Amino acid sequence: MFVINCKNYEEIAGDKIIKFVKTAEKISKKYKVKIAISPPQHLIGLVANSTIPILAQHIDVSKVGSTTGFVIPELLKKSKVKGSLINHSEHRISSKNIEKLVIKLSELKMISILCVKDIAEVKKYVKLNPDYIAIEPPELIGSGKAVSKEKPELIAKAASIVNNSKNKTKLLCGAGIVSGEDVAKAIELGSKGILVASGIIKAKDWDKVISEFSKALV
Repeated sequence: MFVINCKNYEEIAGDKIIKFVKTAEKISKKYKVKIAISPPQHLIGLVANSTIPILAQHIDVSKVGSTTGFVIPELLKKSKVKGSLINHSEHRISSKNIEKLVIKLSELKMISILCVKDIAEVKKYVKLNPDYIAIEPPELIGSGKAVSKEKPELIAKAASIVNNSKNKTKLLCGAGIVSGEDVAKAIELGSKGILVASGIIKAKDWDKVISEFSKALV
């Protein structure tokens, strides 16, 4: 699984998101790699009909109906959105809400990618059985220093905990991944995929860098 979080980067603003998603669709097909994209929330509708999974960057614990300004999973599903990131380090939420949202996405048969910052959170949240746990030490996010190189033992330990949990959860590795070499190292350490942002979005040539990461995954 190759998840690209577009955050709210200017490089992806407006209809540039359409070009970006089309590039990812082409590469996903070419290398037979499962690529999923989390666009800025307000741009989801422009690309929700994509042939690759489109994910929300955040969802709220709120109900369908007379609620304003909340991102509601049930409505996302009706717009063909396939799932969501939960608890990204830039949008942390309470453990109570994390549990509610993982359960809600599971009930809706949507993909849950639960972001954690350390091994303690891996141990705590693997019990919730999300589809993916993405480990991202906050200090390495956007740093250009890959967690797979800076803290390889963190990936190996997280992979061991997740793989031994006997549930469906798979581990994704994030933070500072900027090259195919970083990707390959993460997979070697036991990760089942990657969660990346600036390393892709801010690249001058999207086709080249998404291809490089995809080749490293396969």
